[in-house]
Amino acid sequence: MTKIRLGRTDIKTNVVAFGALPIQRVSADYAVMLLKKAYEAGVTFYDTARSYSDSEEKIGLAFGALFEKKREDIFIATKTPAATGEDLAHDLETSLKLLKTDYIDIYQYHNPATAPRPGDKSGLYEAMQDAKKAGKIRHIGITNHSVKCAKEAVLSGLYDSLQFPFSYLATQEEIDLVHLCRDKDVGFIAMKALSGGLITRADAAYAYLAEHDNVLPIWGVQRVEELDELLSFIDKPPAMNDEIAAQIEKDRLALSGDFCRGCAYCMPCPVDIQINNAARMRQLIRRSPTTFWLGEGGQAMMNKIDDCMDCRQCAEKCPYNLDTPELLRQSLADYRAILSGEISV
Repeated sequence: MTKIRLGRTDIKTNVVAFGALPIQRVSADYAVMLLKKAYEAGVTFYDTARSYSDSEEKIGLAFGALFEKKREDIFIATKTPAATGEDLAHDLETSLKLLKTDYIDIYQYHNPATAPRPGDKSGLYEAMQDAKKAGKIRHIGITNHSVKCAKEAVLSGLYDSLQFPFSYLATQEEIDLVHLCRDKDVGFIAMKALSGGLITRADAAYAYLAEHDNVLPIWGVQRVEELDELLSFIDKPPAMNDEIAAQIEKDRLALSGDFCRGCAYCMPCPVDIQINNAARMRQLIRRSPTTFWLGEGGQAMMNKIDDCMDCRQCAEKCPYNLDTPELLRQSLADYRAILSGEISV
């Protein structure tokens, strides 16, 4: 079993970590089954958020009884979108109650525009410090999609961990951020190891991330088949080889340049365009079964792009500084060319 030390948190955990965002989409019984199966197989790190509807509650249902006996066996990371110290304190109490625990291992600011600091008048960092003094949290973390904000957080010395998108489609700037975290002994938690579904081989994704010894990837799990594949990596971790390296290079060439990562921070759209899928349709349709994407549902979703008002709210909110309206227009033109047979997939 491969373990990783998560920076100065000194958390040592199985490198196969459980991302609990997707379990909000399944029943409580099914979610509890997934969580317990993961734990029994050796998974010890679970990431969730106050914003993930009932994800925290499902973790509490799965592990509440265990927490009463062996709380130290599991590491819980959750997040708050709070804008004030008072809101953070309220979110924390809600999370503790739902998770059925008396402390959280890593409490993270959820994708703030700027990294909270003491004295910034929001009261956010002071609320974190108060929670830590009270024993309600162990470590202070931050999640982000902006390299600039993430780098500022790491360099500030105020954060024990950073959660950031990282996969083999990463830019050099993002790779440098991983190295900076190692240098500063800040734990690096990698979200979107499969790049929002654009990477279709978990073994290749795992092999690449395993080459960065300070990176803990969290794998979003919704189906037992997904979990079984990830659990197989515990005893037989995929290693980089010529075939995987060739696949990675092929994907990098196909997905280079500006593309939507599907993070959905541009949402909601004033005219209800499903931007996080519509803007990356040219990638999705070539990398996953086309039945839905080319069917009535997919066509209706894509045709909504015609309603775009070019208000540019999506572009302003994009953490990757993409020209989202232009991506949508390009995606729709490509999609219609595929439907008409002008382009084959």
